[in-house]
Amino acid sequence: MTYHVRPIRDRDWDSIVQLEAAAYAEGGLSEGRAALESRGRAAPATSFVLDTGERIVGYLLALPYPRFRYPDLARAEQSVIDSSSLHLHDLVIDGGFRGNGLAKRLLHHLTETARLKMYERISLIAVAGSHGFWSANGYHAHPEIVLPSSYGANAVYMSRRA
Repeated sequence: MTYHVRPIRDRDWDSIVQLEAAAYAEGGLSEGRAALESRGRAAPATSFVLDTGERIVGYLLALPYPRFRYPDLARAEQSVIDSSSLHLHDLVIDGGFRGNGLAKRLLHHLTETARLKMYERISLIAVAGSHGFWSANGYHAHPEIVLPSSYGANAVYMSRRA
C-alpha cells in the first residue's frame, strides 16, 4: 500500500475527528471537532494527514507554542502564537495500520518541516503511557512541568531539538 503525507484539507476533518475519538474517547482525552479544527487551522504548514489515496489512516497536528507551554484541552485555539518552538499536539494512526512505522513516518515529516521552517524545539505531552515511544524517538521528559489532570494520569511533558 502507498501512503502519502500531505497538508490537511477541509474535507479531511470528518476522518480526523473519527480517528481522534477512536484513539482518545475511552480514556476521556477526546477534544471534539471544534478544538481539533482550531489547532489544525492555527498551523496548516505543520499539520498533516497520512493518506492511502482511498482513506486517511493517520494525522498529526503541531502548532507554535512557547517552550514549556501547551494547549488547554478545554478550549479551542484563539490565535496563532509566535514562537521558535513547535508543540506536537496530536499524532494518531488508525488502529488497523499501527505497527508499520507510519507514526515514525509522520514524525519524520514533521521534524523535517520544523527544521525548514526554523523551529528550534519540538515539544509534546506524552499521554496514555506513550512516553516510551517518544523517548525512543529522541524526546526527553521534563518532570518538573506540572500538567493539568485533563491530560490524564501519568502525562509527561517532553521535548527535543528540531
